[in-house]
Amino acid sequence: MTLVVQKFGGTSVGDADRIRAVADHVARTRRNGDDVVVVVSAMGKTTDDLLRLANDVSSVQPPRELDMLLTSGERVSMSLLVMALADLGIDAVSFTGSQAGIITDTTHTRATIIEVRAERLREALKAGRVPVVAGFQGVSTDRDVTTLGRGGSDTTAVAMAAALGADACEIYTDVSGVYSADPRIVPGARRLMRVSFEEMLDIAASGGRVLSLRSVEFARNHHVPLHVRSSFTWEPGTWVVEEDVSMEQPVVTAITHDTSEAKVTVTGVPDRPGIAAPIFRALADRKVNVDTIVQNTSLHGTTDISFTVPKVDLATSVQTVGSLAPELGAGEVLTDDTIAKVSLVGAGMRSHPGVSATMFETLADAGINIEMISTSSIRISCVVRADRVEEAVRILHAAFELSD
Repeated sequence: MTLVVQKFGGTSVGDADRIRAVADHVARTRRNGDDVVVVVSAMGKTTDDLLRLANDVSSVQPPRELDMLLTSGERVSMSLLVMALADLGIDAVSFTGSQAGIITDTTHTRATIIEVRAERLREALKAGRVPVVAGFQGVSTDRDVTTLGRGGSDTTAVAMAAALGADACEIYTDVSGVYSADPRIVPGARRLMRVSFEEMLDIAASGGRVLSLRSVEFARNHHVPLHVRSSFTWEPGTWVVEEDVSMEQPVVTAITHDTSEAKVTVTGVPDRPGIAAPIFRALADRKVNVDTIVQNTSLHGTTDISFTVPKVDLATSVQTVGSLAPELGAGEVLTDDTIAKVSLVGAGMRSHPGVSATMFETLADAGINIEMISTSSIRISCVVRADRVEEAVRILHAAFELSD
């Protein structure tokens, strides 16, 4: 018998009709002879509404209490789905993150999963029941409720699949898979039938919004096949699996873009060994995730260091670096929140020269200036002006003929 973990996002359970549609799909899967574990997000914009309510009542929001508040959304979804399944004659039972055995560290609002103790889920499956688990949450080693941060329900689903040895983890969302570019920007974007974990990691890290980066990392590390599907059409979507080394990979698989980052520049940094280390150590200690880093050529014994961070962490980054600048002998700390990043991702880049040349020529021909560049073995990212990034996506998609 096959065991499948099915995760349904907020739009998939956005109202009573959608919850009944999800229940019908789960019931059909169960009646086809498969064991099913379901993971649900909060309904629609519930999490945003709860955050707005928190802002309305207080400017001081203790992280522990914020987690207690936000986890209520998923509990509503799981209970309603179990009721809808009962209406279809399917024996199901709901579990909060802590009841499902998701043990996390003690970091509130962005906790990391340490362990999954899934005994209660195994008992439910053995009894022929469908476990419905609240995503996005767990319990810390200090026995406090925690949340897993952005994309936490995806991470919950993959963790459940890994702990239970599931045959696959199906991620149901409002799109029908992973595309060669955002189809809202490039109407001719293709749905990809199959993507490797490595490619999906770079797609997620560079702006692809279908799967969270942490969930893909978890799936790769625990060899959990992912199937990204639409909960509105139920058609087959995109499989994210181990790379097939026996087949030649496409040179470029996808074009991604990201408008969620800002640039920080520290001017007049003394050019001596070890000067950058305290800057980035301090940012790491504040849980700021730094992306692209560029250090200019030294001139008269000083240099400028620029790097990108999530916009939500911009104030923290400026405060952290600004407090260090005087003792380092550095100058001003400048910011720019009108940047964006456009990236090429493809496993075939490893063995095909000229990809970067084509990218740079294409952007140059359109008069789009490149401000920063970063690369990996299967990704090239360029920082450009935010008001030109959608144009950059379209012309690069055409240049690499990804609609064909």
